[in-house]
Amino acid sequence: MYHFFVEPSQICDKRVIITGEDVKHIKNVIRLKPGDEVSISNGMDGRDYRCGIEEITETEVVCSLRFIKEDGVELPSRVVLFQGLPKGDKMELIIQKLVELGVYEIVPVAMKRCVVKLDAKKAAAKTARWQGIAQAAAKQSRRAIVPRVHEVISYQEALAYAAHMEVRLVPYEMEETLDGASGMAGTRQIIDHLEPGQSVAVFIGPEGGFEESELQAAMDYGMKPVTLGRRILRTETAGMTVMAWIMYRLES
Repeated sequence: MYHFFVEPSQICDKRVIITGEDVKHIKNVIRLKPGDEVSISNGMDGRDYRCGIEEITETEVVCSLRFIKEDGVELPSRVVLFQGLPKGDKMELIIQKLVELGVYEIVPVAMKRCVVKLDAKKAAAKTARWQGIAQAAAKQSRRAIVPRVHEVISYQEALAYAAHMEVRLVPYEMEETLDGASGMAGTRQIIDHLEPGQSVAVFIGPEGGFEESELQAAMDYGMKPVTLGRRILRTETAGMTVMAWIMYRLES
């Protein structure tokens, strides 16, 4: 079944109107017909609106509401990934996979060892493209919301943004060298104590990792260092690993 997003105003009584680029996609690519069933979300209330297509015109697809599925697919906690800007198109892969795994927001962060430097114009264009990738991934995985991809912010701004979150994690390959480090047993304990309703921040360094001053700043903000095992993971793998653990814990 195909999944689409609409604005809340496009759901009225027992009618749902699909507009925009999705109309062309429905007509010319997947070639749906009147009577076919689709899944629709408004990106806000977490509901899955199951509808039947009534009419397809040049500018809109008119659907009739059949039933609402209340038990949605969203995680019971809001997980925000703070990702150090990686090279090339790695950010696109990170966004796609983290959206599939249930992330709530993705915040690109300019860190000291980031190779990529974006000016305002390039950053705006990148953010628009990244948001489009998030929307496509949300459709594919039948998310009830489209996770927001923020504009690139500084490391200090990221720490301040995460300060109000209840659980703040920093995966670090040299975790055992930090004060209070407890290895995989400690990491397992932290993950096992996550509870539905908590907000969770996860900080991932770029290819070169965190600088010592950045780690110290994270510790000063009350971040909890965790290990991802005995092997060194790439930046695009680290966030997926943590997100998979969190998903397993919260959906168990």
